[in-house]
Amino acid sequence: MGTLEYNSARPPIEIDDRTLAHLKIVIGTKLRRQESFMMTWLPEAKNPAGRLTIWMHPSIPLVFAFDEAALPPIDGRRIERLMESLNSRGELVLDQLED
Repeated sequence: MGTLEYNSARPPIEIDDRTLAHLKIVIGTKLRRQESFMMTWLPEAKNPAGRLTIWMHPSIPLVFAFDEAALPPIDGRRIERLMESLNSRGELVLDQLED
């Protein structure tokens, strides 16, 4: 289980390494193009907040931390689906990601 840490304002988001590897490509692509977007997720059960949304912007620090040293295999079709969903909605919803 890896983590995604954005701006160090909140505890990192826990995400399995396979999904995190795909998110790294999608998020990196959007931010490299200077394209900002929203990202939404459900926090851990111990956090009383409901759904959290952040504005992803290229100037805000972002850290992808993987538990395993070896990167998992990348599924090009999954990348395409994530990009299409993000581009059509303007938002990346982590709890609705397809495997």
